Amino acid sequence: MATATAVETKENLGVFTNPQHDLYIAQCSPAGDDLAPGPGEVLVHVRASGICGSDIHFQRHGRVGPTMVVREEHILGHESSGVVIAVHPSVKDLAIGDRVALEGSEPCHVCEECLHGKYNGCPQMLFKSTPPVPGFLRRYVKQKAQWCHKIGDMSYEFGALLEPLCVALAGIERAGVKLGDPVVVCGAGPIGIISALCARAAGAVPLVITDIDANRLSFAEKVVPGIRTVLVKRGEKAEEIGENIIKAAGLRPSIVIECTGVESSVSAGIFSLKFGGVIHVIGVGADYQNLPFMHLSVNEIDIRLQYRYANTWPRAIRLVNSGLVDVSSLVTHRFALKESVEAFKTASDVKSGAIKVMILDE
Repeated sequence: MATATAVETKENLGVFTNPQHDLYIAQCSPAGDDLAPGPGEVLVHVRASGICGSDIHFQRHGRVGPTMVVREEHILGHESSGVVIAVHPSVKDLAIGDRVALEGSEPCHVCEECLHGKYNGCPQMLFKSTPPVPGFLRRYVKQKAQWCHKIGDMSYEFGALLEPLCVALAGIERAGVKLGDPVVVCGAGPIGIISALCARAAGAVPLVITDIDANRLSFAEKVVPGIRTVLVKRGEKAEEIGENIIKAAGLRPSIVIECTGVESSVSAGIFSLKFGGVIHVIGVGADYQNLPFMHLSVNEIDIRLQYRYANTWPRAIRLVNSGLVDVSSLVTHRFALKESVEAFKTASDVKSGAIKVMILDE
């Protein structure tokens, strides 16, 4: 039997999509007697959730890649933080009132990937917001205590930003960024900006970022110290973009961190790299892409890719608390939970100037 909740609960509302690409707010679970957390669980009032590009993909396109497909009514969201309001007696390291960031992972713990610490590759993974697993974009959620990370007195917004920071940290690690490495980040969206902040903290110099939107590049210049920018023109050849990157950097970069998944951007990053360089692709793109194979071959350029993250949350919390990675400027728009449909419209509209749109609940 769970302990009593610390506050009287309201109606539980969630942000849904479906195979018809609708976006709507409706009552959701858990509710009533089902609010009581089970063994190993806590009940969390979700106070802040960021909108991720994958949320928009699921709503607009119904899928991300060939396997993650919206086939029924589905709750979105996996960038969230909140406060614990009920605890099952079996949980000893969390208490009512604790602020937590919610990690969406729920791996099996017994497969080879899990046993090697690479639980992001678990074939039995249940990841919040990846169909058919419902996401965090709701007022209340029951969550395994293991995947609730204490954030102390960190703001709920900063707690929600830990998830995209984890994506960037995994990218920096897999790309192998070291002190003094010349690095290019392709794409000045939320993951691109956060990746640039992490690359700067890791000692990348010079540091260049590209985008097709001048406003996003201007934003990057304000929040990432010393970053150089390349404005990509629509229809511009990948080779030309690559040359512009080299000019901005003053040399061929060692590492490209590609955050768009767009074929032309991936190719541009490849053309900019020095012999023996690395392109690390974080961005989600088309199932099949044409890339300059022989250029990769004769220049011994490595392609690396990424699927989510593993074991990054404690580091992300330390980086934010220390101020080494400053996320304070990333939230550009805020909406209440009941305004979530408008929040998604804003996050999807390039003209809005949105970097990170946050959905809040009091």
